[in-house]
Amino acid sequence: MVTETPSLPGPSRSGPSARLLAGLRLLLGAIALGLWEVSARQGWVDPFFFSAPSDVGRTLWTLVSTAGLYPHLLATVQEALSGLALGFVAGAALGWGLAQHRLLGELIEPVMVLLNAIPRIILAPLFIMWFGIGMGSKVALSFVLVFVVVFFAVYTGIREVDSRLVDGVLILGATRRDLLLHVHIPAIAAWVFGSLRVTVGFAFTGAVVGEFIAASRGLGYLLNFAQNTFNASLMMASLVIIVGFILLIFGGLKVVEEKLTPWKAAA
Repeated sequence: MVTETPSLPGPSRSGPSARLLAGLRLLLGAIALGLWEVSARQGWVDPFFFSAPSDVGRTLWTLVSTAGLYPHLLATVQEALSGLALGFVAGAALGWGLAQHRLLGELIEPVMVLLNAIPRIILAPLFIMWFGIGMGSKVALSFVLVFVVVFFAVYTGIREVDSRLVDGVLILGATRRDLLLHVHIPAIAAWVFGSLRVTVGFAFTGAVVGEFIAASRGLGYLLNFAQNTFNASLMMASLVIIVGFILLIFGGLKVVEEKLTPWKAAA
C-alpha cells in the first residue's frame, strides 16, 4: 500500500502588512528624533552645529506662521516644476524620436552618454552667467538634470521592446499611432515612472543649487542665508521643507502610476 507523504507547508511569502511597516518606520523615526533631542540637550553634540529637533520645529513654525516661507517656497516650486515639465517633454520626445530612427539614434547616443557622464550640476555657474540670477537659470539647470534621465528612460525602454511584437502588430494593420499607444507606452511605463522618482529630486536639486549660488529668494537662498549666519535651525528647517515637498510629489506620482498602470498592481 502506497501512503502519501503529507506535504510540509513552505515558508510564507507574504511580508509584513503596510500598516505594520508604517508603524515601524514611525517608531524608528521617533526614536531617532528622541536620541537627537537628548544628545543636543545633554551636550553630547554641539547644538550650534546640529541644533535640536525642538529648535528646528520652532523655526519651521515661525516660517509658516509669519508667512515668510511662502515666497521662497513658491519660487523654488515654480522653478523645479517648470524644469521638470520641460525636461520630461523634451527628453521623452527626443528619446522616442531617436528610438524610431536607428541611424540618428546611433549618431546622437554618444553625445547623450557624454552629457550623462559629466556632473551636470557644474553647469550652474555657466547658466547663471547666461540667464542671470532670476528664474531662467534655475529652470535651465533643472531642465538639464531631468532631460538626460528621461531621454535614456524612453530611448532604452523603446529599444528594449521585442521587435517580433512590433512586427506582429504592424502585420495586423496597426498604425504608428496604435503602436505608440498600445505597445510602446505600456512597455516604457515602468521605465518612465521609475525615472520620474529620480527626476523630481533632480529638478529640486537644480533649483535649490542655482538659488544657493545666486538668487534673491527661494529655499536655496534660505539655505545660503542660514549658512552665512551660522543658523543651523534655519538650515535644517529648510531641508525639512524641501524633503517634505518632494515626498508629497512622490505620493502624487504613486497615485498616478497606479491609475495609469493597473496591470502592475494585478501582477
